Amino acid sequence: MKTLTFYVVALLCLAATKLNAQVSFEEKAEMIAKNISKITKQEKDSLKIEVEAVNDRLDSKEISKAEAETQKQQFAEKRAKNIEDRVAVEQEKLSDLVKDKVDGKFDTVKTKKFTWYWHSKDSTDRKEIEFKRTTSQFVFALGANRLVTDGGGIDDENFKGRSDFYEWGVSWNTRMFKNNNLLHIKYGLSLQYNNLRPDNDKVFAVNGNQTVLVDAGRDIDVARLRYVNLVVPAFLEFDFTKKYSNGDKTYFPTHKSLRIGLGGYAGLNVKEKQIIKYEDDNDNRVKDRTKGDFNVNDFVYGVAGYIGIGEVSLYAKYDLQTVFSNNEIDQNNLSLGIRFDFN
Repeated sequence: MKTLTFYVVALLCLAATKLNAQVSFEEKAEMIAKNISKITKQEKDSLKIEVEAVNDRLDSKEISKAEAETQKQQFAEKRAKNIEDRVAVEQEKLSDLVKDKVDGKFDTVKTKKFTWYWHSKDSTDRKEIEFKRTTSQFVFALGANRLVTDGGGIDDENFKGRSDFYEWGVSWNTRMFKNNNLLHIKYGLSLQYNNLRPDNDKVFAVNGNQTVLVDAGRDIDVARLRYVNLVVPAFLEFDFTKKYSNGDKTYFPTHKSLRIGLGGYAGLNVKEKQIIKYEDDNDNRVKDRTKGDFNVNDFVYGVAGYIGIGEVSLYAKYDLQTVFSNNEIDQNNLSLGIRFDFN
């Protein structure tokens, strides 16, 4: 039955493709985002099953506690590698998609306003009902990261100014009122890539259940801890784009004037790794990648906002959840940058 269902769905998808070969930029970006979300869920569900199996073996005393921890670590590394490899394929698709967009391979088509008319018996009165108040966008943002230490302000002593972030995803924008274009609800799905770059030849190290900075014992060209969050953002957006009328029809364009968004986000940490580049004693360039658990919080939530003109805006986000789960001193990530909402 599952096989039959698969082929039926495949045939339906093929038929839909034949009927609508011209897929928009936003639709393709949305499909890629859904694929990434699906990949992450599949791998995390598989890891949960594997960990439960190890726990069962531990409870039945088939393996020791040390063996159980080793197996769990191996399964976690395998699933993290699977996520990285599978998501990399989708990222490549997205990169090609953005390149096609920049090269003008997607025609800019204005969204049509679909209407339905109700006619009275004498056909003299009619009432127009508007459809599709929701539009979609591809979101891309980049900028600088700063760690805000509890009671100590921004940590400029231990981190380079080029700690950075970038974010990409899809969003949907829904006009709240039928005949007013000011208020919108903006929501979507995004991947946030946060990079922390220690200064003074320091690297991150796990000390018990804490993550601390230690001296690397050598000259370091690059040291970077990257952690990736899959989040669901939501904003109340004020869009000052004016509506306009053409005869008896009224249109509500978006992303053409001043826009202000206030809101937040919540989600999960899906990957973390440290990358170190240096020259060894034989002047060979070495690149070390350490994947695993640097005690980055599994959950993230925060506040965010943006202000801009058209599709470009200044963007800020602040993680209310600390970066590391068990450190004695709380450190929260602050990001400042530029955001693009390709409508």
